Amino acid sequence: MSTHLSHRQDGYNLLTGHGLEIGAFHQPAIIPAHCTIEYGDAQSKEVAIQSFPELNINDLVEVNYICDLDKQGLSLFEAERFDFVILNHVIEHVANPINVVKELFRVTKRTGYVIISAPDKHFTFDKNRALTSFAHLTEEYENNVTVVTDEHYIDFLQGVHPELFPLSPDKLQHHVNSVKKRREHAHVWDSQRFSELMQSAFELLQLKTTCVFVSLGNDNQLEYFSVWKKS
Repeated sequence: MSTHLSHRQDGYNLLTGHGLEIGAFHQPAIIPAHCTIEYGDAQSKEVAIQSFPELNINDLVEVNYICDLDKQGLSLFEAERFDFVILNHVIEHVANPINVVKELFRVTKRTGYVIISAPDKHFTFDKNRALTSFAHLTEEYENNVTVVTDEHYIDFLQGVHPELFPLSPDKLQHHVNSVKKRREHAHVWDSQRFSELMQSAFELLQLKTTCVFVSLGNDNQLEYFSVWKKS
């Protein structure tokens, strides 16, 4: 495991049984040797190679299940299918984060584990962007949103590439289309706001779960990383 991800290992060591990791891409979780795992993603390894030429193709995992969280969630899987589910640095890309949380817990067995992490904006290129409010996420959930709108990607470009905004609308749209294809960050949190999101989502969804491990951005200089045990 890369040293900048070593804070995750104590959380991974809690896992047992057979699990699913969604969006592992080129950095799959380092799970205990007694565990087994399958991989799901919105695109195959072959498509990912074309979309992200900067990545080493040998690092990309072989995808077992094509599942677009924005379109069909985890409907491929029956309830309580897996002993654990892992979602690292995916939730910030999706159209409907609360629905994703709902799906993660639906396919996890009782007393199983859900691992979820999100980048802390203070340690990423999102540092100049505004935090996403829970009201915004609730509206997306209640409206069954399945597509990230261009407004999200314009906000991304304004925060990350402000130098683009003297461009004409046509040229700017080219950049919007590019970040849309790459599914760049649609939503933004720091560790405190993401922790609040999780607690508020559990209350809204009436989910019973306990946090058994957490590492915050101020400590790891990267992300909010958490392990939840389903009741």
